[in-house]
Amino acid sequence: MKVGIAVRLGLALALVGVLAAGLTGYYGYAESRAMLVAAAEERLLTSTRVLVRQLTVGLENTARDVCLIAEHPQAARLLRRADPAMQISSERNVALLFQRMLETHPEYFQMRLIDAADHGLERIRVDRDVSGVVRIEGDELQEKGHYPYVFETVNLPAGAVYVSRAEINHEVGAHAGQGKPSLQVAAPIRDRADGPVLGLVVINVDLNGLFAQLAADLPPGLQLYLSNGRGDFLVHPDPGQAFAFDRGQRASVQEQFPATEALLTGRTEQAGQLVTTSRPAGREAVVAAFVRQHFTSLHSEDDFILGLSQPLAAVVEQSARLGSATLRIVVGFSALAVLLAFLLARALTRPLNQIVLAVRGYAPGLPGGRLPSARQDEIGVLARSIEDMQQQIRVQFDSLEEKQRALDRLASHDSLTGLPNRRLFLDRLDQALAHARRKDGHLALLFIDLDNFKIINDSLGHAAGDAVLCAAAVRLQQLVRASDTVARLGGDEFIVLLDGADDPEAIAHLAEKALGALAQPVMHKGQALQSGGSIGVSRYPHDATGATELIAMADKAMYRAKSGGRQRACFAEAP
Repeated sequence: MKVGIAVRLGLALALVGVLAAGLTGYYGYAESRAMLVAAAEERLLTSTRVLVRQLTVGLENTARDVCLIAEHPQAARLLRRADPAMQISSERNVALLFQRMLETHPEYFQMRLIDAADHGLERIRVDRDVSGVVRIEGDELQEKGHYPYVFETVNLPAGAVYVSRAEINHEVGAHAGQGKPSLQVAAPIRDRADGPVLGLVVINVDLNGLFAQLAADLPPGLQLYLSNGRGDFLVHPDPGQAFAFDRGQRASVQEQFPATEALLTGRTEQAGQLVTTSRPAGREAVVAAFVRQHFTSLHSEDDFILGLSQPLAAVVEQSARLGSATLRIVVGFSALAVLLAFLLARALTRPLNQIVLAVRGYAPGLPGGRLPSARQDEIGVLARSIEDMQQQIRVQFDSLEEKQRALDRLASHDSLTGLPNRRLFLDRLDQALAHARRKDGHLALLFIDLDNFKIINDSLGHAAGDAVLCAAAVRLQQLVRASDTVARLGGDEFIVLLDGADDPEAIAHLAEKALGALAQPVMHKGQALQSGGSIGVSRYPHDATGATELIAMADKAMYRAKSGGRQRACFAEAP
């Protein structure tokens, strides 16, 4: 029995069609899977960098607090031991400032003013315990000269900040911080920049609270790791492995993720960061991103290594769905190729080649070749199926781009109020200052701290506190022009940039309107919440010419408004 050319051609075309479909599907799936995994790894690394930035901002905020107190004239006056009457007044004022800062910052365990003389004797100490914020006096004040955060800090230059290693606090009399993870942040106190060290200010930071803030906004399925510069875990999904070194045990990041050894030795291809796939003992395989952070602006005893992990199955889940869709299309294409090859061998040659070329020329973001989708036969069905596959790939990439935009917004905006965060605000302030310098213009800052917010937050819960913050954000935005910026710096602190503001009376009038708006009650679950605010005002170039100095002057003015009875607005005083 002779086999005709049509059969042979049909068999050949069928074989070519099946091979073309299989190879196209395989390489399309392989390339798509590789791109999806690479995009997921980049997204994981981006999220890790965002968390590292949040950790850095938290420590920098604490550093600014210790510098603010170390540079306060009352602190130096107290340590000079000059006039006994002025000493008593300075001691009372500094202790009150400590108490207010502990009330404002729940992440602080303790604040101390330590004399460089008398073996590092504590002159003022304010602790947090179960009853609240208390001042320790008399014989309970201790000598701390043998602790590194004392003898290391007194050797620092003016304006420098010391940050200790993250450890379990075993100091006697540490109150709420005793036996808990903590970090000491300290700054030296001098009469003048080149003068001798009179003492130091120390803030004991609650690391559990800081770590909880880092993990609070993580999407489901992501797990947080944090270690010190030696690789010892400070945060781990298994709490038993956190601070294991304090119990004489060993639990390190390089044991569970061997690739991080390169981070510890500085041998990574990209300085300070890497992405790795690993299978920790007893757990499923994960993709993990790690970033090593060195605080160049601080005198830190140690670095931090922060990481996020996600199950590998979750990372490749989208590629698995894509593979299933690709397989169905390949199978359908092969079946049609076999059927149609024997019926219309010559007629199928051109459209089949057209489809193969279109599939091979397709890439995400490009239209690819033209498909014969208008046909009403099997070729048209196949073409429309391929278009569906292309659409699925486009949808997947659109989803990845949308998530990237969300991460970008998370890095520059406050997640609760939607206002610009500190990072975006500082960028806008720098731009406004540059424009003002070029044009001999003016601007003003309103530093706003909500009154009674801690009472509302502690007594009625975080939902009530969030309602007050959101209401304050909306009211402040309604008061200013579109060219002005309202930002949330963190906690209950807001700041307003008035671009081009020059008239003190107009600024004062706007500040009074802001006080009135903040004083209006906020309705929450049928209850009227009464908050209010205190405002400090600084102006460029009247009070300062730099961003940091302007914010500091407004901050000091706000504290004067708050100490003067709250619900007030105070302009910055000349230095």
